[in-house]
Amino acid sequence: MPNEMFSTRVALVTGAGGEIGQALCRRLHKDGFNIIAVDISAKAANQLIDDLNQARKESAQLILADLGSCNEIEALISEVQAKYNQVDVLVNNAALNLRGSIFDFKADDWDKMFAVNLRAPALLSQKLSNYFIAQNSGRIINIVSRCWVAGGPPAYVSCKAGLVGLTRSMARELAPYNVTVNAIAPGILPSAFTLDGRDIEAFNKIAENAIEDTPIKRLTTPEDVANTAAFLASNDSSFITAEVIHVCGGGQLAPFGRR
Repeated sequence: MPNEMFSTRVALVTGAGGEIGQALCRRLHKDGFNIIAVDISAKAANQLIDDLNQARKESAQLILADLGSCNEIEALISEVQAKYNQVDVLVNNAALNLRGSIFDFKADDWDKMFAVNLRAPALLSQKLSNYFIAQNSGRIINIVSRCWVAGGPPAYVSCKAGLVGLTRSMARELAPYNVTVNAIAPGILPSAFTLDGRDIEAFNKIAENAIEDTPIKRLTTPEDVANTAAFLASNDSSFITAEVIHVCGGGQLAPFGRR
């Protein structure tokens, strides 16, 4: 039976150990949500869970899962269903980025990227919609990227553009059940995910160009993303669905060319 102690609002956040994921969890927790943090690595998220539970006892749990595996997604859902009476918000934030041009990617690379970046959000949304439909209420928030407009690494951009399409399709299907589905498209931000595979000088040049091309002259922060997600998770956003909110200081207006 689900654990009765989890009677307040509950948010499930994937990719919880990264910079954006941690900011999402901390902000939603501050707003009163209990947190189901999902990550592939305990090391990345353990301190987060400790901090949240110190702030409010038994208000956060870490579930380890490789979202590239359908079996692990099924196990994740089974654990959630066994422990929680309700889930109110799903934030599909986990992502994989294998860098390379269209000429470099092999079939297996495409499969890995789509499994984590598109299939996993689709499956989690499908499974957790059972909660939302029963409650006649729910929020799905998909973290995409401004690159879905501007272009960039082909596999990553394809996944994020696909997730935008999924966002809009699910918004239409779930609207009769009072479930909203929206996406947040951050700009470039300094993070381990963004830096992965690049040397620091190359990243600094990318960041410099991004700031120059952004009307509001700075990079995106994890807190910018988390603040937007908090709004979308709140009752104040109840009439907003099928939207992509660019959180990049107007950076979506710039071409991708110099990135």
